[in-house]
Amino acid sequence: MSLLQQQISTAEGKRRYVRALFATIADRYDFITVALSYGQDRRWKRRLVAMASPVAGARALDLATGTGDIAFGLAARGASVVGLDITRRMIELARAKQRPVPVVPRFIVGDMLALPFPDRSFDVVTTGYGLRNVPNLTLAIQEIRRVLKPGGRMLSLDFNRPSHGFVRAAYLTYLTAVGATLGWILHRDPDTYRYIPASIRQYPGGAAVARLLEEHGLTHARYYPVLGGLMAIHHAVRG
Repeated sequence: MSLLQQQISTAEGKRRYVRALFATIADRYDFITVALSYGQDRRWKRRLVAMASPVAGARALDLATGTGDIAFGLAARGASVVGLDITRRMIELARAKQRPVPVVPRFIVGDMLALPFPDRSFDVVTTGYGLRNVPNLTLAIQEIRRVLKPGGRMLSLDFNRPSHGFVRAAYLTYLTAVGATLGWILHRDPDTYRYIPASIRQYPGGAAVARLLEEHGLTHARYYPVLGGLMAIHHAVRG
């Protein structure tokens, strides 16, 4: 086990590592998401927003909002949106963005594992690259269900963990090599983006996450393969 894998092998270790990591990469975040996806990231987020299909006036919460791409996408469809992220610099960057939307999202610093909202507050909860990064996936799902109204929808976009061993090995090798190169160029630290494949190794993957959603009260849970299954969009409903 590498030092990085050791650092994120416990909930507390992962919490500390992820907080420090995203504070470091915040100003490069938009560039990295585009670079690692070959420019497809925005298209995937538009697909997630289309699947969420919020009606005008719906209350939406975007978790791990980063610099706000999904939050602005939901707002463009008329939703009243709160974007939440644990990294203060991400929230500063999201607030600085200018987008022609009916109501500008409200961006706040907060923890996905302790959402500062009453039960049954939102019609839609979304997250991009959020579930894979939380130190306690079960607690994150429970919090999402808690703040959703009955019939409300949860959607998540994230890297997937391919079930086929050869495909998974090739995918992780690619992400490790590219991540190390970008980490060195941008931060003089090759481990900066090696976190992505390390986190995927610990992530349950599309089908297993869908089962967890069902086990914790989110019904009709499905995942939709993206990029041949290397990425995934999850969709579930609070019963």
